[in-house]
Amino acid sequence: MRRLLFPHARLKAEPALRRRSATPVWVSMMWRVGLAVGLIGIALAGHWIDRGGLRDNDGAISFIDVLYFTMITITTVGYGDIVPVTERARLFDTFVVTPIRLFVWLIFLGTAYDFLFKRVWERWRMRMIQRELRGHVVVTGYGTSGSEAVGELIRRGSDPADIVVIDERPGAIEAAESCGLNVIHGDATRNAMLEAVHVDRARSIIVSAGRDDTSILIVLTARRLAPRTPISVIIRSEDNEPLARQAGANTVINPASFAGLLLAGSTHGEHIADYISDLAACDGRVALRQRAVEDAEIGQPLSAVHPGLGLRIHRGEAVIGFWEDGAASLQPGDEIIEVVPAGERGTRI
Repeated sequence: MRRLLFPHARLKAEPALRRRSATPVWVSMMWRVGLAVGLIGIALAGHWIDRGGLRDNDGAISFIDVLYFTMITITTVGYGDIVPVTERARLFDTFVVTPIRLFVWLIFLGTAYDFLFKRVWERWRMRMIQRELRGHVVVTGYGTSGSEAVGELIRRGSDPADIVVIDERPGAIEAAESCGLNVIHGDATRNAMLEAVHVDRARSIIVSAGRDDTSILIVLTARRLAPRTPISVIIRSEDNEPLARQAGANTVINPASFAGLLLAGSTHGEHIADYISDLAACDGRVALRQRAVEDAEIGQPLSAVHPGLGLRIHRGEAVIGFWEDGAASLQPGDEIIEVVPAGERGTRI
């Protein structure tokens, strides 16, 4: 494996969180411009048709005079050099031009709000969300594995607003942002980048950088900043799996090894791989779940847990199978791994 480098110096400015707006900016702008032009066109056409009801100081009303009078009337209260003199012209200005003037001003004000005040507000709101991040999932790397992990989280009920993606590639950031995820463009090996997403308050961290050396460096940095946050990492070389665990990863996943397990299992029974996939998929009939032992279960054997099927006990550093002597009596602090029907209590792991 390539030699790991230490994290770079802290960034001068805190990386900013962002989330894509539902409507593209250019669509909103063009729609507003088109509406304003259409309203002005209605007023201009009405004044031109009824130009005989207008009076100018020089006595002649040209198209330029009508255009000038329309724009001045819509944008201001007028200068008095051209005035409506007939009742029909005055009624047209009262019931048509005045509402158009109000609508045009509302469009201008709304545009200023959207493209100035709203943008400022949105940046402030995202910074507040960034500061208050808690119980979220941090995904470093939005490649094939990272995007699949995010998709599975969403299918299992996670809110996209509770997922933060860090990636250096603009294309990956755009793809994540289009899914409604919070995104930060930058290097996840940097302390400042992980501090910006508050990894110490995250529910979990998923590391899928695409390179083992980069992934292990991210794990090292994240573990130093978040000593108790669960970290899962994708490692592609079997030789680097111990290094990832030493760096602080709680779960190390090797896609090639896992695929090999499924393939090997299928040779001993055609339904084994199907059942393993069933356990892993969010839409399977059964699910794996990890939970703490309940008070009412203390002292009972693992086989007595309900409604799940107890498979394994994690007791401190010890791992106890359902067939071992330690499974005869559940103890306080035990963590149980069980198989439950899909949709049963709790969130599936």
